[in-house]
Amino acid sequence: MNIQDIRKQFPILDQEVNGKPLVYLDSSATSQKPLQVIEAIEKYYREINSNVHRGVHTLGTRATDAYEGAREKVRKFINAKSTQEVIFTRGTTTSLNTVAASYAAANVKEGDEIVITYMEHHSNIIPWQQVARRTGAQLKYIPLQADGTISLDDARATITANTKVVSVMQVSNVLGVINPVKEIAEIAHQNGAVMVVDAAQSAPHMKIDVQDLDCDFLAFSGHKMCGPTGIGVLYGKKQLLEKMEPIEFGGEMIDFVELYESTWKELPWKFEGGTPIIAGAIGLGAAIDFLTEIGLDNIAEHEHRLAAYALEKMAAVEGMTIYGPLDAAKRAGLVTFNLTDVHPHDVATVLDAEGIAVRAGHHCAQPLMRWLKATATARASFYLYNSEDDIDKLVEGLVKTKEYFSDVF
Repeated sequence: MNIQDIRKQFPILDQEVNGKPLVYLDSSATSQKPLQVIEAIEKYYREINSNVHRGVHTLGTRATDAYEGAREKVRKFINAKSTQEVIFTRGTTTSLNTVAASYAAANVKEGDEIVITYMEHHSNIIPWQQVARRTGAQLKYIPLQADGTISLDDARATITANTKVVSVMQVSNVLGVINPVKEIAEIAHQNGAVMVVDAAQSAPHMKIDVQDLDCDFLAFSGHKMCGPTGIGVLYGKKQLLEKMEPIEFGGEMIDFVELYESTWKELPWKFEGGTPIIAGAIGLGAAIDFLTEIGLDNIAEHEHRLAAYALEKMAAVEGMTIYGPLDAAKRAGLVTFNLTDVHPHDVATVLDAEGIAVRAGHHCAQPLMRWLKATATARASFYLYNSEDDIDKLVEGLVKTKEYFSDVF
């Protein structure tokens, strides 16, 4: 990977913030967009803007071909068996809520169990809380090891014959931990449960093969993987999706509508009511082309190298606390941290004055914050357009932050 050539594809990175060259280290929240994606969206609106599936005119046909072509790109990207298993949604949150509101609502009852972990994003906690509240099922948590990793022995002890759903993020947006979701899926299936994978933080950074993982559902968002906001994917095994009821009703998802009853279209369209996110899907398809050309294995290797470099350099900063495993091989390309006696919001503010963008807060993971005994943390997350120079600037900024607050107090 030639980082300088890659960076040229991202026009937003060629700017100054507060008089300093921008160092963007917040890709776990949202990634930047390459020209290839921006131009694909612009081309749709300039040249083929039309609704899909409905018209027989030329623009309608072109739009439909582009939209369904993007679905095929997603299918290949995650190695689904069929495009019928690829549903376009607004993002990971909508995808997970769809599984909870459709599959779980019909298959989970009082006395059943839903199993997740303490590290889950709120989007993979609250939907299951709601299912448990409405059905009387029990929500259970797989405990974490001291470094934030999951033990398969703990997974086996938590998942039982009463478990109906297991839902786990593949990569933690706080700890950077890469979870053994393939092995957890096997444990879930041995107990008759379905496996749901939150791939929001993994799909942009590593190869995903849903058939190899043998997950039943998988969710991810376009905006974290160089695509536009407002588009995401729900993958589901065909035999499960066919039995599920849609949760949004209206145009496009119907087959026949009578006065008192209606029937649904076949997969995947029965889950895509109304005018779909056409430009978003086309933009996501362009992002997949971009990432595939670079190579997901190359991206993963690059980020592991950056994580190892960041862990070494950041650990040398006085008063630094790093959360998650210190072994870069066990984590993805992000480092969550705190500086002693400096609130993470203050850290982010001082870094922003240096042109460095990091995230600060609870990262939509309040249960994990309590497990870490922290009210908030700061997070630097890396992507294919970052380099060791960016990390050097981050460390310099952290040293300045420490010195500034030492002088103040």
